[in-house]
Amino acid sequence: MRHLARITFDSDVMGGKPCIRGMRVTVGTLVGLLAVGHSVEEILNAYPYLEKEDIMAALSYAAWRSEEVEVALVSA
Repeated sequence: MRHLARITFDSDVMGGKPCIRGMRVTVGTLVGLLAVGHSVEEILNAYPYLEKEDIMAALSYAAWRSEEVEVALVSA
């Protein structure tokens, strides 16, 4: 999962949301843009400091998180 190395978390950047390489571009922003029909090329034109691999990393991270199951801890 080399792509996931591009996903960063910093409480001082975008409230700790998963971002791309420490920038103020969240995974949710990129996935949302794709979801409403923007192409990878359109996103790269709008955000020239991003790379195609950043968008693929956002998709990989979103897919991984959607499969993750959270289990509540029970106090003894």
